[in-house]
Order: sequence, then structure tokens, then C-alpha cells
Amino acid sequence: MTPNFKNVHLKFELNGIYYSYKDLNEVAYSFVKEGEPYQQYLGVFLLDWLDHKDYVLVLTSGSTGFPKSIKIKKQAMVHSALATGDFFNLKPGNTALHCLPSNFIAGRMMLIRAIILGLKLDVVKPSSSPLLGINKTYQFSAMTPFQVEKSLVDVNKIDTLIIGGGKVSHALRRKLENKQVYAYETYGMTETVTHIAVKKLNHFAQSKQVSNTYFETLANVTVSQDERECLVIDALKITDKPIVTNDIVKLHSKTSFELLGRYDNVINSGGIKFIPEQIEQKLSNIINQRFFIASMPNEQLGDQVVLLVEDKALDVAKLFSAIQNLKSLHKYEMPKQIFRLPKFVETTTGKIQRIKTLNLLK
Repeated sequence: MTPNFKNVHLKFELNGIYYSYKDLNEVAYSFVKEGEPYQQYLGVFLLDWLDHKDYVLVLTSGSTGFPKSIKIKKQAMVHSALATGDFFNLKPGNTALHCLPSNFIAGRMMLIRAIILGLKLDVVKPSSSPLLGINKTYQFSAMTPFQVEKSLVDVNKIDTLIIGGGKVSHALRRKLENKQVYAYETYGMTETVTHIAVKKLNHFAQSKQVSNTYFETLANVTVSQDERECLVIDALKITDKPIVTNDIVKLHSKTSFELLGRYDNVINSGGIKFIPEQIEQKLSNIINQRFFIASMPNEQLGDQVVLLVEDKALDVAKLFSAIQNLKSLHKYEMPKQIFRLPKFVETTTGKIQRIKTLNLLK
């Protein structure tokens, strides 16, 4: 029988203590009144989860515009938790670490997974290095790429680690290759109640039958493309209707796809269309700092390809030379200009806001 959103698994624990559905109200009030800011966010969400409504309001990340509040069905969150549990073979009594902000969907779903699946959840203050000072191991956790980058020394404290909230760079993937952790990149958004597909990131995860070149969907999720070759997600247990995205993909099947880039990032330069993310993938072999490809107006080309790097002390001439010697890069993909910035504009969840960052150059 499928659990509903009023169920609390008998094996569920929060910071080492079991709480019933009724008990959680008291915990939530305590967090709101006496907790630190990260605990207050968790408490506010718990109160929403325990009220009489069948939905919660969730804030989007704002990576492609202003954050907005949307309604998410509580039962959809239950189905999402069950799909994650099935995919990663999570069992009642498994330990989990919650180190994400609880004011966004990814952090909220960590709590719901624990409640529904019966996980023993430890909640710690979100930070760039959440594993620092932790002296125990966990069977499951979720982190952002930035958190993983800062936790590589201790990442073996996690058995299965899902990474989302931003693209996993090739540099980070190389660093994870020989780490003893089942590391997976996730694909999803607030509207899909976090991830609907995963891709393995390292050799250590090979025993779990997931591709390391493309994303594979969770149970009850199928995908297709629209006329723009953008991903369309059909997840009836999560959403009432298909979700049309702006992510350009290459389909491998109804349940697997390769992510190529964002439709709204496509550059038309001299009549040739470029997907910035594909150029970035090639450049990632020679650039260690954060960077991205964008376009700027050009009288002859219409738009020209430019490169922005987050490094105030960058040796531009040296980087230009390295790019020109990069054999994988087509001559038309070569950035016409390189700009260095001390800091990129980010969303509250750490994602780069490309347009706002580009506007810093004006």
C-alpha cells in the first residue's frame, strides 16, 4: 500500500529521536521559536507539511529568472521519495545526512524521504564543508557541487551521494573518480519535486546499473522531445501534465537522455548556432576556475562568442594561447574575447546567473 502524506514511518528518526506525526508539530514549533535560522526554515516547512492542506508552497531557485512560489502536492512529494528510495535501494533504518537549506525543494525532500522511507536523519547547519568535524558515516546524502568540492577529503563518509543544484564540472568528476562513494549527478527542478533522473559520476558506482554518459529516469517517469529538441517530462505521479523544459537533449530511449544545454543560452553567430554548454565541456579540460560561455553583440556576426572567467588575476593572454591549441575546439567556437571578473552573480542556492553576470560588463 502506498503511504500518504500523513504517514510517519516507524523507523524514522530526526537527530536520533523518533517522532510521531503528532510529535512533529511540537518539534516544528520548537525549531521556529528557538532554533537557528536553518532550523527555523525546517520548522516552518514542517508546520506547512502538517497542516490541513494537501499542498505546500515551494520557492523555485530562480536560476533562469526571479524565484517564484509554486504549489506542490504533498502526495507528489511522497511519490518522489518512494521513487528515490526504490532507485537507490534505501531501507528503513538507513542513516542519512541533511546538509541543504530547507527553504528550497532539495532540502525539504531530504526530510520527506526520511519521514516516508524510515531513515535516521541527522540535520546539520548548511555550509560549504558539511562533513567537516563529522565522525560517523551515512548511507545516503545530497549535496551541491560546491559542497562536494569542499568535502572531497571526507566524502568517503557517505555511501550513496546525490549531487544536484548545479552542473557537475568535469574537473569535479575527475576528482570523484577514485573516491569510495557511489556518486550520482541528478537532473530535476522544483516543478518535478527535485530529481527525476540520475547519472553515475565515478568508477566506484559501476556495480549499480546506471549509465555514466547520460541520465536515466526514476520509476514512472518517461521523456520525449518537442520541436526545439527540448526535454518533455511525463511523470504522472509527480505532476498532472507533462513538463516542457528549455533543456536541449539527445534522447537514447523513453527513459534515458543526454543533456546538451539550455535553449535560452543558444548563440547564433554568423548564422551558426552554438550551444554554450558544449563549448564549456571542451574548455573544462584547461580551465580550473568557474567560467561560462556567453555572447555579445557584433556588427558583422550579429553575436560573438565570449568567455567569462571568475578570476580577477587571470592571465588572459596565456589562456587565449591555451584555447587556440585546444584541438577539440572548432575554430568557430573560439571565444572572440575573454573577460575576467572577481565574482559571478549567483542565485541564493549558488547557481550562476549568466545574464546578470554578463550585465556586469556593461
